[in-house]
This record gives sequence, structure tokens and C-alpha cells, in this order.
Amino acid sequence: MNLNQVTIPSIDVNTSVEFYKKLGLHLIVDASPRYVRFEMPEGESTLSIHLVEELPKGDGVTLYFENDNLDEIVKQLQDKGIEFSQLPKDQTWLWREARLVDPDGNKLILFKAGEHRKNPPWRIN
Repeated sequence: MNLNQVTIPSIDVNTSVEFYKKLGLHLIVDASPRYVRFEMPEGESTLSIHLVEELPKGDGVTLYFENDNLDEIVKQLQDKGIEFSQLPKDQTWLWREARLVDPDGNKLILFKAGEHRKNPPWRIN
């Protein structure tokens, strides 16, 4: 099995489009204002956004985007006006993470994990 696509909710799809374009995603389907889909800059996965009248309650969605040049990417995004709630920080689970939210409050974690992403020292066999 391969994870092909993730769809997230938005109360303002057009605002979300501009945000995700700043992150470097490439718009491939535009049925605004109700639906859009992006290609990731690397790999085959896609991310879509669909219009909802009300956002889900609770913790909602968390998206993880991996990049080997995390610190450089964060700086580039800051230069584009993207605000982070946490700048790149080494975590106890051996990942380096930066955190932010999209216009709808969906949590995004930009990270660098390398070999530890799928093979941490505590991985079970």
C-alpha cells in the first residue's frame, strides 16, 4: 500500500491555496472555492483541501513534511511571511522539528529525521 493523498478541511480554500503555494506545493486541480489538490515538491503524494462550513472540533489534523534542509527551508518560508510557533528544534525522539499552523488551524510539522524516521533505536521488529 502507498499513501496517495490526504484531504484536509478549510473554511476558506482560496486563502489556504496561497498558504500552501508559499510552502512550495504545486496546484494541480483547481475547483475553487470548494476543492483544490496539490502535488508535493518531492515524491508522488498529493494534498487536497475541501470546503467545509465548520472546522472539526478538537485537535484536528497534523501534517508532517520532511526535508533534509529543514533550517534553510524554515528561513526561506519566514522570508515569505510564514510564521512559526516553534523554530527548528532537536527533539528527544531524534527528529529536528519546526511547527506552524495553516490558515484553518491545521497543525504542520516540518521535520528532518533521516534514518530515524522509520528506524529509531526503539523500533520493534
